[in-house]
Amino acid sequence: MAGLAVIITTYNWPAALEVVLAGYLAQQRPPAELIIADDGSTEETRAVIDVFREQAPFPVKHVWHADQGFRAGAIRNRAIQNSEADYIVFTDGDCIPAPWFLQQHHRLAERGWFLSGNRVLCSQNFSQEVLREKTPLHTWNWRQWLRARQHKQINRLSPLFRIPWGRWYRHRLAKEWEGAKTCNLSAWKDDLLAVNGFDEDYTGWGMEDSDLVLRLIRNGIYHKDARFAAPVFHLWHPENSRDQLEENQRRLQQLIETDRIQARVGIAQASSV
Repeated sequence: MAGLAVIITTYNWPAALEVVLAGYLAQQRPPAELIIADDGSTEETRAVIDVFREQAPFPVKHVWHADQGFRAGAIRNRAIQNSEADYIVFTDGDCIPAPWFLQQHHRLAERGWFLSGNRVLCSQNFSQEVLREKTPLHTWNWRQWLRARQHKQINRLSPLFRIPWGRWYRHRLAKEWEGAKTCNLSAWKDDLLAVNGFDEDYTGWGMEDSDLVLRLIRNGIYHKDARFAAPVFHLWHPENSRDQLEENQRRLQQLIETDRIQARVGIAQASSV
């Protein structure tokens, strides 16, 4: 593998982004580049990124577009276009990586497969404390995590176990598209380009990641399970608006009922305008 990039999607939550970025300074395997896919944040977010760029021993790119509502797919496509790496890890600006997060995505990367990992959910009060104190969760040991679970600050411990499951276990979900989320997902760049990236017809929260995964599987790129290997710690936040969810579910159902592989509006369309 020539290089691994991480793409972090964010929108107007600089306090969370700051603690997330701190986790990437402590990775056992640093990225070849880190790209922040910014869905229209204000200057506060840019300031956090500028400080981080001075600290990071790897290239940091800030890909931004104007705030026109929730357009995560579109800004991820711009980030893919800006990446010089051949393998891409997707995550979100409210997901703190374990120190071994990128190392494990790199270790498990395999031609013909994309990876989907899982997350530990942090409670509302615990998340607020982490942001207030800038708690370095990426440095915590098992004793601290056990205490957090006992106090119901996190929902589970199981994602923190690193179990060396064999080929059968990792490949058993090969054609399952449900459940894979872009807060913890990785794929080869050329596989993403082959399906035209994310479908930008999806606006508002929901279903754009399912759409991508389903099209990858149809194109012969199968689902490899990265659970018990590469967790993230998801900070609590109020639910995103579900105003567009019904429409997005309709779009996904249309995809399910066809054999389409290409995004209707994706990277190719953006490149041609």
